[in-house]
Amino acid sequence: MSAGPPEAEDMGASPTRIESTRLRFEAARALVWASVIGLVVLAIYISQSLLVIFGALVFGAMIDGGARLLGRVLKIGRSWRVAIVLLLTVAFFIWLVIFAGAQLAEEAAEFPQIVTKQAGELLALLRQHGIAVNTSDLQSMAGNLMSGVGSVTRAIGGLFGGLTTLLLIVIIGIYLAFDPRAYERGVAWMVPEDYRPAFFDTLSHQAYTMRRLLAGRLLGMVIEGVFTWAMLAIYGVPMAVLLGLLTGLLVFIPNVGAIISGVLMVLVGFSGGTEMGLYTIFVYLLVQNFDGYVIIPMIAKKTVDLAPALVLSAQLVFGVLFGILGLALADPLLAMIKVGLERRAARIDQHDAMEAEAG
Repeated sequence: MSAGPPEAEDMGASPTRIESTRLRFEAARALVWASVIGLVVLAIYISQSLLVIFGALVFGAMIDGGARLLGRVLKIGRSWRVAIVLLLTVAFFIWLVIFAGAQLAEEAAEFPQIVTKQAGELLALLRQHGIAVNTSDLQSMAGNLMSGVGSVTRAIGGLFGGLTTLLLIVIIGIYLAFDPRAYERGVAWMVPEDYRPAFFDTLSHQAYTMRRLLAGRLLGMVIEGVFTWAMLAIYGVPMAVLLGLLTGLLVFIPNVGAIISGVLMVLVGFSGGTEMGLYTIFVYLLVQNFDGYVIIPMIAKKTVDLAPALVLSAQLVFGVLFGILGLALADPLLAMIKVGLERRAARIDQHDAMEAEAG
């Protein structure tokens, strides 16, 4: 007896079903690779937004670190401590506007003229010694240099007015600082349940490292800025306040920031004569040696140990891709990646040790 029409036997079969097990495996693997490539392309497409979010995490970590520091002397709620840190920050910028805003704006306006003048004198000196340098090339280099610090000088002259990216970083960072646990739980909810303990463990170590790294960075910024201002002011170097603030701010960008601040300091110094220029070189070397042999080793003992070549490479890559923001955040981002990889390696070693004991 016939079991029915042939069409009925194939009713459950899908026209897109791959019968071969090998082909199904290869198709699944191709889908995985396509998904990975798609995610990479998406990450590149929204990279600026992701970098702003990471910048907000860095800012939130600064506020969180200040609130924890206050918690050692003030036994009040966390929200109150965060509010105090924010009020102190706002008070600092108000003071800067009232007492130093006009002077800094005037000095910042004169700064490009001094740099351009000194670049022209350097060009003439090179030509006198038989070194041919194209004027357009030098202007291009000077333009690139000024564009690299343009965001910083505009931030000082205008006190961060009109910078939408910075405003977004501050607003998001404040939300994160007030209630970080809520956002941690929200992200953890998207992580598979079996991986949540590892997620919280990694996040805890990354947050701890971030706070230590930024605390050391802020300490270095204050010390270098104040020391540079004092040394330049004693000798009467023009724009000592501006150069001190620039040096302090650019310390946030390791290695590259020191080079930029040093070049600017020396250019301004030589505008007052050879002796003043040589003195600014001495100040720059003194500040950088103090930072390199005293401050950085102290910070490195309490934070991650990042190889200088690796940090510099990351700064160059992120600087090319994302500009001044990528340059500033390259170091914290690299530190977070390293901590994540270290925690993963530690869990693998712990799992292998448990299996060895069980066996």
